[in-house]
Amino acid sequence: MIALRHVAVDCQDAAALAAFWSAALDRPVDEGASPYFASIGIRFRSRQPAWLFLKVPEPKVAKNRMHVDFGTDDRAAEVERLVSLGASSHGEHDEYGTRWTVLADPEGNEFCVGMPSADRAG
Repeated sequence: MIALRHVAVDCQDAAALAAFWSAALDRPVDEGASPYFASIGIRFRSRQPAWLFLKVPEPKVAKNRMHVDFGTDDRAAEVERLVSLGASSHGEHDEYGTRWTVLADPEGNEFCVGMPSADRAG
């Protein structure tokens, strides 16, 4: 059996992007963050995976082939919070029994925030 341990994100500035995700996830950036490598939760065993941010030489140029999805009870409020932290909104969808918003972090990595369609509060 395998288990998700890390979410790895290629980026241009690891410390800066880790700061965004730290605020988004309400989890602290681990000590020792630099523009080349930063992490969230790597030193602690948790039910949540650790996040790793690794500097790469090339910028992001195309749509992610894989992304993370987050669930919430109040999609609209969560999207507003994430945009205020530096995310950008890239559209809303309502399909397959779920309503979701596609967002991108400050370096353009897509992620989604969703909730069941029956809960129209978001």
